[in-house]
Amino acid sequence: MKEFSGKLAVVTGGGSGIGRELAVQLAAAGCNVAACDIFSDSLAETAALCSEAVRVTTHECDVADEAQVLAFRDEVVEQHEAECIHLLFNNAGIGSPVGFIDGDREEWERVFGVCWYGVYYCARAFMPLLVASDEAYLVNTSSINGFWASLGPTVPHTPYSAAKFAVKGFSEALIADLRVHAPHVKVAVVMPGHVGTSIGFNSSRVLGAPEPENLSRDQVAAIRKQMVISGLPVGNESDDHIRRAVAQRRVDFRDNAPTTAARAASIILDGVRQDRWRILVGEDAHILDELVREDPEAAYELEFIGRILQRGALGGLTNQP
Repeated sequence: MKEFSGKLAVVTGGGSGIGRELAVQLAAAGCNVAACDIFSDSLAETAALCSEAVRVTTHECDVADEAQVLAFRDEVVEQHEAECIHLLFNNAGIGSPVGFIDGDREEWERVFGVCWYGVYYCARAFMPLLVASDEAYLVNTSSINGFWASLGPTVPHTPYSAAKFAVKGFSEALIADLRVHAPHVKVAVVMPGHVGTSIGFNSSRVLGAPEPENLSRDQVAAIRKQMVISGLPVGNESDDHIRRAVAQRRVDFRDNAPTTAARAASIILDGVRQDRWRILVGEDAHILDELVREDPEAAYELEFIGRILQRGALGGLTNQP
């Protein structure tokens, strides 16, 4: 798919980050866009940034709820008077360092639900419309955590990683499935490294977590414990220091990333134009992919983080001092 002009793209998680940039860049390329997000205020901001030369519709939808996804699909068909769509970007996602062993099950399943079932439900709902087109692309966002289930050897990261592995496996399995049943429909799996987005802010909002300044003493104690386990010298710091550190970490993740959301969207769209099924986003993603392939048995050992940091990757993500 070399050109997007005149086509119709569906983008989930379109209210911010990579999803917003995909919508903006697609619209600038002459593509009509239907964007969904759980936050209507964010969607309105995205729509205001898009070209007025194409049709851009916004839809409030929780992709972890199949009934809402089906309603979203029906709205797209009605508002765009569409008999098909050409592009589906399953981009919505949230994260949490909740553990499987002693973490909150509801939070674990909420993260997994958005990151995996959001992809599955949207693929199910929109696949007939992709197949109805003359050419189409299904683009699923996994992560570096789709081939490396870690943010460091002392940081629980199971729901997000499990979901992103599922997205990667599903996408790769669809290559043969589509080749047999709908060869004009292509699939790509996107694996970003550290991209500057507001996922930290948005995840807390979706999960109903308190803002850092409102963290309880028990919550601060749990965060402090995890920081100490990770080797950070915060054992004697005040509770307010921990709260400020949590707030700053979200800002740094968004503002100091090696890859911007706009650049990530450009890489993804170029991957579609180049007919690629595997799209790594960011130099850190390429470095980590190389290191894991070189020595998969060592990928979860303490010393593996040193290899990553020596290559200049993921310094802002691994919770290492």
